[in-house]
Amino acid sequence: MSEPLNLIVVDDHALVRAGVRAELTAHAPDLRVVAEADDVEGAVAAVHALTPDVVLLDVRLPGGDGGGGAEVVRACRDVPGTRFLALSVSDASEDVVGVIRAGARGYVTKAISTEDLAQAVRRVAAGDAAFSPRLAGFVLDAFGAGAGEVAVADSELDRLSSREREVMRLIARGYTYKECASELFISVKTVETHVSAVLRKLQLSNRNELTRWAAARRIV
Repeated sequence: MSEPLNLIVVDDHALVRAGVRAELTAHAPDLRVVAEADDVEGAVAAVHALTPDVVLLDVRLPGGDGGGGAEVVRACRDVPGTRFLALSVSDASEDVVGVIRAGARGYVTKAISTEDLAQAVRRVAAGDAAFSPRLAGFVLDAFGAGAGEVAVADSELDRLSSREREVMRLIARGYTYKECASELFISVKTVETHVSAVLRKLQLSNRNELTRWAAARRIV
């Protein structure tokens, strides 16, 4: 009998981590969760210390420089034999492409069944790719031929942190600063700070230009 695959589960919600561990323990004995982490720094430290076969990670994580799961992947490129599978509630194209560009081997949403998640982990550990239905199309669009506009948009989005992208999307949808703050559970002042950073990084002058920028790239 072969040795089980060692996993690290990275998510900032303890219930999610506990649920993934419990489900895999009960239904996939060949997969062993050896550690958990709830932020960028903890994830990077755990991966370097334990060199797991696969890291299951959310794309939106606190800590670090605001790069979330993609930042973890980039920081662990020097760890031999470890592969990354994103597990997130988000199915936004920029989240999918961002973490794949960083080096992850797959991306599945939290609506996935335990059996399908286990299979995705096994495929990624074997060096294959694994995606939830329809998400693979985002990657094909971004990395395939004729995807210049999408690639440019993703390159621009790479300048933004995960939180800045969230704020940008809400503002582009017409949310007021107060509504945005309520939606993301942050202060209005923090929203203002993020909007200023987004405008500066994207070289835009105001929120009207930001709305047009996002609409033109179909990321609103």
